[in-house]
Amino acid sequence: MRAVRLHAYGEPPQLDEVPEPTATGPHDVVVRVGGAGLCRTDLHIRDGWFAPAVPTDLPLVLGHETAGWVHEVGTAVGNVAVGDAVICHPQSSCGTCPACRVGDDMRCVRGMDFTGLTRAGGFAELMRTTDRAVLPLPSGLEPAAVAPQADAGLTVMHVVRKAVPLLGPGTCAVVVGVGGLGHIAVQCLRALTPAVVVAVDPDPESLKLAADCGAHHVVPADGTHGERVAELTGGAGAEAVLDFVGEGDAVASSLAMVRARGTYFVVGYGGELRVPTFNVVLPEISIVGNAVGTHDDLRELIALAAAGGVGVRTRTYPLEAFADALADLEAGRTHGRAVLVP
Repeated sequence: MRAVRLHAYGEPPQLDEVPEPTATGPHDVVVRVGGAGLCRTDLHIRDGWFAPAVPTDLPLVLGHETAGWVHEVGTAVGNVAVGDAVICHPQSSCGTCPACRVGDDMRCVRGMDFTGLTRAGGFAELMRTTDRAVLPLPSGLEPAAVAPQADAGLTVMHVVRKAVPLLGPGTCAVVVGVGGLGHIAVQCLRALTPAVVVAVDPDPESLKLAADCGAHHVVPADGTHGERVAELTGGAGAEAVLDFVGEGDAVASSLAMVRARGTYFVVGYGGELRVPTFNVVLPEISIVGNAVGTHDDLRELIALAAAGGVGVRTRTYPLEAFADALADLEAGRTHGRAVLVP
């Protein structure tokens, strides 16, 4: 079969012919890929960001946002059958450790077991995962259309569910960065909270996408956006700022938009957070990190998608055009999410 593999850090991936995966273990599920979303994390993996912390054997099939149809199952699999449409949680977990018992899949004691990072991912015609990682798709949801929900949407749902208790009537939530995650965040916030949603981005097309997704206000990130958010909140700032950029000037400006006793949710990464402790202690600001999400986050997200509450703006590329898709993502030409379709 065809698969996009990374052979060396810092080098472009290649389209290779590789053996098809099979269900060798009792809980294995082989998925025929219908769509695999591209993420900036794929660029970071290519560039070796994760190499010191997450040992990986190369070559590696990239891709961690995967949906498709069950192609083969192991002898102990009972939750899905051949032909079922599924979406794949990127983290494979054991199911029996304390973290898994309470649904915190990302903290499984077996450690990071992540498709497209430590095991072969979805930039291929077939991908092997486990029965714990697959979630059946409701009728009407097509794999290529929802594949980015496996990480982009999942990460958003994880952070929005944390923010929900803070966002009652009369509150404000700011979404910083309206890319593949941010446009989903606008929709989830509108669906799950009564808060006024403000979207901040330097790109006019991204701001238009935010407005199309339901943002009450769109604010250009031009250096004066903090003042504009202050005006919209009566000078107080927002109860929740969700930062999907996490680098450059976005970090400091995002934190500056948080009101006293508000929360700065950090989702994007790559930059540094430097703040005098006095500026956090006196206003009692909380800073909360967010990494991917749980199987239950994915379940609720897919239910919301099936009800029409959240969608993903996608642009599809054939698998052989993976280099174009990666180039468009890296150059900022992707508004929404790019999806490879074998």
